[in-house]
Amino acid sequence: MLKLFEVTGFKNFENTIKLDFSDVRDYKFNNACITSGLLGKIIIYGKNSVGKSNLGLALFDIVSHLTTNNVGPGLYDYYLNVNNKSGYAEFHYVFAFDNGEVDYFYRKNDKQSLVYESVAINDKRLYTYDYEDKRGDLSGLEALTTTLNLSFRGDDSILKYAIANSALSEDHPLYQMQRFVSRMLWFRSLDENRYIGYQSNSKDYYDFIFEGNMIKELELFLHKAGIEENLVAKKDPDGTKRLYFDTRKPLPFFKMASSGTKALYTFFYWYKTAVDVSLMFIDEFDAFYHYELAETLVELLESMPGFQTILTSHNANLLSNRIMRPDCYLILTGDKLTSLTNATGRELREGHNLEKLYMSGEFDV
Repeated sequence: MLKLFEVTGFKNFENTIKLDFSDVRDYKFNNACITSGLLGKIIIYGKNSVGKSNLGLALFDIVSHLTTNNVGPGLYDYYLNVNNKSGYAEFHYVFAFDNGEVDYFYRKNDKQSLVYESVAINDKRLYTYDYEDKRGDLSGLEALTTTLNLSFRGDDSILKYAIANSALSEDHPLYQMQRFVSRMLWFRSLDENRYIGYQSNSKDYYDFIFEGNMIKELELFLHKAGIEENLVAKKDPDGTKRLYFDTRKPLPFFKMASSGTKALYTFFYWYKTAVDVSLMFIDEFDAFYHYELAETLVELLESMPGFQTILTSHNANLLSNRIMRPDCYLILTGDKLTSLTNATGRELREGHNLEKLYMSGEFDV
């Protein structure tokens, strides 16, 4: 599980933005939002252009150098904050597992190349390394993996190299961290399927629906969302099987479906294929959804234990103790990320109308 994330000097974030998953309060309701004692289901609010999308990109920067999974082109253009004087962005992650915690800190320059890396396990430093000066303290890593050849001084991550070439136990925190990062998934669906992590490609995006009983499952999923049309698979003259609305004259699904329906298809695709996801970040989560549908999908995600979920939204209707809880709703401003609990001096209780308080400016930070 991810326990802490901090970013400095990246895109919107001139100063440090901190996301503390351990800031859990003692509310006695909606405990499905908490996973292993950490915030498990989060919705992030904030004004336009404040950096909600960029926070997701910052969080998933780690995917680019620790895995071979997809990182979409163009998403990381204009990497450093315009006021960045240091010449690098800083990223700090703390992962908590059954066998210990991994504290991972690194810096990247405007070319998105590593310039510094530091790793600690259970507060014991494993190594530090400066890629510009080509030097560091690797003594802890050498002691951990005595057979590892550390004579190289390339630009690739030492951590990635060490994990790939070490003979540690399967439940070692470094292996657990690597598995967690490799199963992180960021996606959004604004008339396209853009994603980061989890897999190297999504070539089956259009074809997975033809496996087993998947069309009927999607059909039922859409019916629950208020979309009444049935679906059918048909072969086009070119021999390609494609999805159609099963109307009197069948209509091609991806040409005729609304933006909201296509967004639901994308959600359904990842819902069915990302079966062992560790952390899911859905950007512009409900941009095309009616508020009742958005609530239904939040409740669906809450019913899926075992992984952390972060959503970005402008939908104030979701601000309800009936759906989540105050420590799981966060507000992003230009210089900080604050839970509703920490954004007011008022003691928030289950009976409070969070939406009304939000709209009245109670949580302006």
